[in-house]
Amino acid sequence: MESRILSTGTNPFSSTGLIQLRKPIRQTITRSIVSTKSSSPSSIGDVSGGGNLVWGRQLRSTYLLLDKTHPIAPAPSSKKEFAKPICATAGDSAGETKVGLLEKYPALVTGFFFFMWYFLNVIFNILNKKIYNYFPYPYFVSVVHLGVGVVYCLISWAVGLPKRAPMDGNQLKLLIPVAACHALGHVTSNVSFAAVAVSFTHTIKALEPFFNASASQFILGQPIPITLWLSLAPVVLGVSMASLTELSFNWLGFISAMISNISFTYRSIYSKKAMTDMDSTNLYAYISIIALFFCIPPAILIEGPTLLKSGFSDAIAKVGMVKFVSDLFWVGMFYHLYNQLATNTLERVAPLTHAVGNVLKRVFVIGFSIVIFGNKISTQTGIGTGIAIAGVALYSYIKAKIEEEKRQAKAA
Repeated sequence: MESRILSTGTNPFSSTGLIQLRKPIRQTITRSIVSTKSSSPSSIGDVSGGGNLVWGRQLRSTYLLLDKTHPIAPAPSSKKEFAKPICATAGDSAGETKVGLLEKYPALVTGFFFFMWYFLNVIFNILNKKIYNYFPYPYFVSVVHLGVGVVYCLISWAVGLPKRAPMDGNQLKLLIPVAACHALGHVTSNVSFAAVAVSFTHTIKALEPFFNASASQFILGQPIPITLWLSLAPVVLGVSMASLTELSFNWLGFISAMISNISFTYRSIYSKKAMTDMDSTNLYAYISIIALFFCIPPAILIEGPTLLKSGFSDAIAKVGMVKFVSDLFWVGMFYHLYNQLATNTLERVAPLTHAVGNVLKRVFVIGFSIVIFGNKISTQTGIGTGIAIAGVALYSYIKAKIEEEKRQAKAA
């Protein structure tokens, strides 16, 4: 998956607040809590600039915590008392709330999330390609990716981190199309990774914004500004240039990457219909479970006989049983963790930051894969890849600005 929130609230009764209320304070507290709990859920997923899917938003209500050591002050009896802070204690004579380092500098936390997202993504792509070099069975490896993630989710639910969200029949019907597209996109991506260089697959997948824009215009009926269409021209041009002179080019890798683009586009479309207030961690877990059931049958039918005959034995003969099993386990863990961390990271940032983050992630993966595997690329392929990435960056920037303007217009 490639595949985009933490809510914060300000306590109106903090030690630095100024009381300017004429109504009884207890009534105000009650109304504050009721209004906070009435937050409306948001949709999961969007046809985004980078083609990534947001698996949901976890809306956390802001609860007013009262404590016997901080009693509510009585209503002020004079105008002078309006300027007096409340809830101050002897240990906090300045009336300032002490905050930790992470709360004081949230950018450090967000930066760490971005670093781990990129790091895990790069490690996954490198390890994944190394496995295909001695075990070229992408359908089975796709099952392993999802299977390890599902086991991880089940163990997390068992220990209550996080607590499992309930699932009903209506939610299941909404998530099945999303999971089916997720499964198809994931498998075809792996088929492409196994067939061609990692850098080339990611170059082809840079076309995701083009498919997303086309789906928005012609399937969802959402008009796309001419500026967005123009920004996609260098993407198409760059991918075409890179494909014509790519040394590892073959049609299986190219077509599989294109199918992956289409699958993830439809995943975004179905996600817009799957409205839910379930948090992103639980939602991604459920989609992984459903997608696993879609991936198992083709793996058995297409690769099962060969795997039993020679696939497993050949891989073990090349690298040994311990390394073979270890590689499969860790590639599954990195796949799940980077996807989950990507969701958690993108929930913390604005749309523009999200768009830039997606573009930089692809640059990191392409660059590291070329260095690690020593892939030889022609000058034209390098130029084409650069043009495509620049086009994606331009498209993402314009789309993020448009979305921000729409949000501000609605707020006004």
